[in-house]
Amino acid sequence: MNMNNFRLALLPLALALAGCTLAPHYQRPALPVDAKYDQATPVGNVADLPWQNFFTDATLRNLIQLSLDNNRDLRVAALNVQEAQQGVTVQRAALMPSINATASQTSAHEPANLYNTKTSGAVTYHELNSGLSVTSWELDFFGRLQSLSDQAQETYLSSAATERATRISLIAEVATAWLTLSSDNDLLHLAQHTAQSQQESYRLTKLSYDGGASSDQDLAQAESTVRAAQADVASYTRQVRQDVDALRLLVGTDLPATLLSHATLDANWQFPATPAGLPSDLLTRRPDIMAAEHTLKAANANIGAARAAFFPSITLTASGGSTSSSLGSLLGGGTGAWSFMPSINLPIFDGGKNQANLNIAHIEKRIEIADYEKAIQTAFKEVNDALAGQDTWQDQLTALQQEVGANQRDYDYSVLRFKQGVDNYLNVLVAQRSLYSAQQSQISAHLGQLSQKITLYKALGGGWKS
Repeated sequence: MNMNNFRLALLPLALALAGCTLAPHYQRPALPVDAKYDQATPVGNVADLPWQNFFTDATLRNLIQLSLDNNRDLRVAALNVQEAQQGVTVQRAALMPSINATASQTSAHEPANLYNTKTSGAVTYHELNSGLSVTSWELDFFGRLQSLSDQAQETYLSSAATERATRISLIAEVATAWLTLSSDNDLLHLAQHTAQSQQESYRLTKLSYDGGASSDQDLAQAESTVRAAQADVASYTRQVRQDVDALRLLVGTDLPATLLSHATLDANWQFPATPAGLPSDLLTRRPDIMAAEHTLKAANANIGAARAAFFPSITLTASGGSTSSSLGSLLGGGTGAWSFMPSINLPIFDGGKNQANLNIAHIEKRIEIADYEKAIQTAFKEVNDALAGQDTWQDQLTALQQEVGANQRDYDYSVLRFKQGVDNYLNVLVAQRSLYSAQQSQISAHLGQLSQKITLYKALGGGWKS
């Protein structure tokens, strides 16, 4: 084909381009990096902030409040606290005597000559009793009951701290789930816009192919980009639906009808910054560490109870009141009655049961010590990881923003050179793919940068005071 014929073949494409240029690629709002992603002014330890002050997005705050009101895991944790609290009452009651008021009547009739004596006639007996009784009051000389009470108290405090840890985790999970939904929703919109743009590119390539100016390979390349974008649309559509289901499970109730319309990372996200040099003892406020500490104390109290089982147990049973044959004289003089029955239980041979229980208590304490140390190590790791991500995520996001800008310019130049007949359309498709990939990476990095701030807030034990 000579040059004139080539120009005639390009005429339909040139006319099409004159009527409608290549669809501009999807661009997220271009806000300055500092205005959009930079942290707020440091406010001290962010862990001291209630979650309502840390999360300023109205939709997110509404979702968090709904989850605190309806999440089933948090509800179970709160009920476990109530159960442990009642266990404390039960164990403390064992330290005090149980006093019961009693009243009884006994009537018996004996027939005449029951004992084969001619002088005995029929007799009816009536006996009335009333009084107060103390049933099985154990004198805690060796601290067994007090140790069990201390164990119940520490178990209750551990449950309460676990409930606070569950609350903090729930807040962080809801916030992260909301950001994930927003990110996938942005990726879906990007894929939809890219699919539309590439569909238009394919139409123009097909028009050029019909005019003999494009090859089979050009048409196949254009079609492959369309199909890939359509596959991404289907994938992100599925992911958004799954994100909504996951968020609904966390919240525990129906989500707002306008949820998806607000699900985007293109918002003015501002999280309070964490200054450098925070003291390490801040980690002692983490509820999971507090729970592990109380569990360790409970295990130590259990050792005291197991050791006390080797000593004698002294139990008192007593009662006092009045006894009479008639109700009228029940409270009269000479009707007083009492009983006192102390008992001592001295363990002599139990087949090694008490020793085994003591050994188990010591082993449980060693287990709880290891768990406590692991909780502290985990806390330091989580905080260090979150702090390490503060600057690196910001640097990565800034670099990706600049990469998107560079790819956008490359795409624009490729389109311009193609329109002027300098390059073929394959270069446009390559530039378009690179821009699409860079925009996807930018959205993912933005999600990572925001999620890292939430992770740090959780790692420092933030929000539990409220």
